[in-house]
Amino acid sequence: MWVVAKVKTKELSIFKKNLIEKLGKDTKFYHPKIEYHRYFGDKLKKIEKFVLENYIFCYHEKFKKSNFINKIRFLKGLEYFLNGYTQDQEEIIKFIECCQTFENKEGYLTQAFFNTMGIKKAKFISGPFTNMIFEILEKQK
Repeated sequence: MWVVAKVKTKELSIFKKNLIEKLGKDTKFYHPKIEYHRYFGDKLKKIEKFVLENYIFCYHEKFKKSNFINKIRFLKGLEYFLNGYTQDQEEIIKFIECCQTFENKEGYLTQAFFNTMGIKKAKFISGPFTNMIFEILEKQK
């Protein structure tokens, strides 16, 4: 069963390690990410960013037991588990499968993922308008 955890960004690897110690090696994680490039001076740097920021999907069969979450809710690096994961399993699985269909061979989401969404506002991540938010008026070919 999948659960959604909010983690402390700087302690993500610690959280994963502690959860694997508690649950076992068959624990799965899914954390969709994008890759983009940004100029710093005259150098181009590759930047990796998590789409859901500090939320991560965790899978293990033990999550089916509702009281099990209470036993692991004080793991280092964990802020909390989102409630309602039992009734939202279908939506969680659909979202993960949708993300995985739009991943490239390195595991990053492609631009096609964002094209399928009905996004009306966006932000420039490079160039002279860096960090400026704009509104999409019309989609064309």
